[in-house]
Amino acid sequence: MSEDQDDIILSELNDEELVEQMFDDLYDGLKEEIEEGVNILLERGWEPYRILTEALVGGMTVVGADFRDGILFVPEVLLAANAMKGGMAILKPLLAETGAPRMGKMVIGTVKGDIHDIGKNLVAMMMEGAGFEVVDLGINNDVDAYLGALESEQPDILGMSALLTTTMPYMKTVIDTLAERGLRDEYIVLVGGAPLNEEFGKAIGADAYCRDAAVAVETAKSFIARKHNQMSA
Repeated sequence: MSEDQDDIILSELNDEELVEQMFDDLYDGLKEEIEEGVNILLERGWEPYRILTEALVGGMTVVGADFRDGILFVPEVLLAANAMKGGMAILKPLLAETGAPRMGKMVIGTVKGDIHDIGKNLVAMMMEGAGFEVVDLGINNDVDAYLGALESEQPDILGMSALLTTTMPYMKTVIDTLAERGLRDEYIVLVGGAPLNEEFGKAIGADAYCRDAAVAVETAKSFIARKHNQMSA
């Protein structure tokens, strides 16, 4: 987006200009510039949560929208998400200290027998970019791995990914086990992966099928909002 990046000295920009520049830098996947921008805003007295929401989440919202609309593609989004992670690494301990509110918490992992993780990694990064706390279990997770994480982490959302038609049915095994133990209604269950579709998601009892990372973020936000509304009703 920004051709004159080399000519820009971030510290000379006012707050509004700096946030706009950080949007550009996130879009272009410039990790060091994002880290510098975060540090400058901290030095200027910005609260960590404000930096997260206005500069980082704001910028990733643009990335997510262009990814959804086919303007950006997976490699570019991974770069943007990596830049976001650089900023988050600075903010995370500060956010914990200040007890800042979070959007929600997600446990995510690829199912047993499946070692594909690019899609899952992208969802995890985009969810973090939207302000969610994400616990990534990695690949090849059996029922016990999911149940153990749900018990220890107490998330709002369980995300499962599969890229093989042979591993897709294992998602149902996990959901059925949750139901047998009376735990199914305690979590929002989102599933995704190239061979899945909406019908499959419904058939196995998931709350939603998400075709890509941008949709996963939008879906998670809407379910969390609904959950909060029910709790305050």
